[in-house]
Amino acid sequence: MLTARDIMSTNVITVTPETDIPTAARLMVDNKFNGLPVVSKDGTLVGIICQSDLISQQKKLNVPTLFTVLDGIIPMRSMSDLDAEMRKIAASKVSEAMTSAPTTVRPTTPIDEIASLMVDNQYHSLPVVENGQVVGIVGKEDILKTLIPG
Repeated sequence: MLTARDIMSTNVITVTPETDIPTAARLMVDNKFNGLPVVSKDGTLVGIICQSDLISQQKKLNVPTLFTVLDGIIPMRSMSDLDAEMRKIAASKVSEAMTSAPTTVRPTTPIDEIASLMVDNQYHSLPVVENGQVVGIVGKEDILKTLIPG
């Protein structure tokens, strides 16, 4: 059975939490990537920034509906969710828009497990990590390539 090691891209382009949003967007567009691993200065994976994280900067902020009960105001949505959404919309650095502690796979993870993670969780790419370091990345295209006779 194929594993992540067999299909992953090893020339991984990463960004740091301090990378500005326009630079991350340019890297994604120029290289046709859905996401970029975010690594600390020592190369440890700390997050992932995806196209959807950046696209959210262009969306309309949904202000929560409020209702009054006994002279108290109760939001119909968590205020922490609203705060997180506002931070993403206003992000200027990757650290403000990224997903921290992303789902990862190991080089030995079987392709069926990777495909299940992608389909079940709507992931477009998964970092391949070994000993805390990014050693590759698997995207949906990498899995599609396995369906083409070689």
